[in-house]
Amino acid sequence: MSPLVWRVPIFVWAVGIITWSVVCFWGPREMFLLYMTHWGLIMIFLESLFGILVCIKKHRGHFKDRSQGLPWYVRAYWVLYNVTVPLAFLISLFYWAVLRGAGANINYAPDPILDVMLHGGNSVLMLIELLMSRHPSRLLHVMQPLYFSGVYLLFTLAHFFAEGHDPWGNAFIYPVIDWSKPIETLIVLTLTALFFALMHILTVGISTVRDYTLQRLSQNKSGVYNDGFEP
Repeated sequence: MSPLVWRVPIFVWAVGIITWSVVCFWGPREMFLLYMTHWGLIMIFLESLFGILVCIKKHRGHFKDRSQGLPWYVRAYWVLYNVTVPLAFLISLFYWAVLRGAGANINYAPDPILDVMLHGGNSVLMLIELLMSRHPSRLLHVMQPLYFSGVYLLFTLAHFFAEGHDPWGNAFIYPVIDWSKPIETLIVLTLTALFFALMHILTVGISTVRDYTLQRLSQNKSGVYNDGFEP
């Protein structure tokens, strides 16, 4: 089965949800990119777009000569994949387990259907990509999602020192990431980074089980499964 079967619908979903989110955004449009949820949404858009590009290039026989290594668009897709899949899991976990309680007085998604799409549908679609793509995952690639989280950390810090505010006039983006309380914020960010790493480890684990199971069920017992846990 061609990966286009699920990557094209994921791409269409991402375009639709981005459009819906921008139209229904509860504040000034220039504040849309304050939130990690929207960063994650754009990452799904890019990941699926590059996934489609890789499929098209492979179908046209562009991978026959590998003497030059992986093409740039394959490497770009791999990085996007390594970041986007665990990021989707983290966003869902962070939102439903932490943010909904800490920000009980703030409605981050006034539309309940959009709320579920942003903070639940994202993980479902990335789980489909993870289970169906058979793309390899490596433990050492954990640094890629951590670098991404570091970029967002610096963004929140710059936002604070620039005296920015959220759509409700608060001096923070999320109530649990408030740099006027640096100790508490650093604790939250450290725990979030640890959970991000755990989501990556979970991704590697699912990839390994996925490929091992397919290998056992396949008539071809010589196939190579994801070796993310091997040296």
